[in-house]
Amino acid sequence: MKIAILLYEGFTALDCIGPYEVLSRLPGADLAFVAARAGVVTSDTGFLKITATRGIADVDAADILLVPGGPGDQGVTADAATLEWIRRLHERTTWTTSVCTGALILGAAGILQGLRATTHWASLDELRRYGAEPVKARAVESGKVVTAAGVSAGIDLALRLAARVAGDDFARAVQLGIEYDPDPPFDAGSPEKVPKELVDTLRGMLSSARAARAQSAA
Repeated sequence: MKIAILLYEGFTALDCIGPYEVLSRLPGADLAFVAARAGVVTSDTGFLKITATRGIADVDAADILLVPGGPGDQGVTADAATLEWIRRLHERTTWTTSVCTGALILGAAGILQGLRATTHWASLDELRRYGAEPVKARAVESGKVVTAAGVSAGIDLALRLAARVAGDDFARAVQLGIEYDPDPPFDAGSPEKVPKELVDTLRGMLSSARAARAQSAA
């Protein structure tokens, strides 16, 4: 079971680490963090660094491909080599997946055309420009393409995949093992559950993060 998790400068950590905690436990898992070039890759906050042990030139096939989101996604959607690598792997994957705005990267690669898909609520409408039908859900399956909503939803996606690959009981055991039993202190995980002012504030913060990332990459 070959699993490739894409990394790029400005990825959101939980988008890939959440699914990693589940997928790395699949029977026979051979998991690699992959980037345009092997080496250290820095997350969106600048505090966490993960080593990509392989470059895209070193990986020509995967059973599961996972693409995380983050403000650095804009750089990837403009990176022809990485998009071509995604398309090439997608031809032979069992599952092609994304978390958060990783869906926009799949869209830029031409993979979401005509499919139902989801992403972070603040970017949901952007899916339309890639020919996808936006769906507000924690995870959306469209054939072998599975997209997850924002950040924490990547764990939900990974547990779904674990059930498809190794059965429901195995997925339940993994969920129990990582004690994934959310009980947040606030009921504020969706824009429908909070005041509009908070939604607008967060939209502004996300826009600023993207603008800063784009400026630093220029």
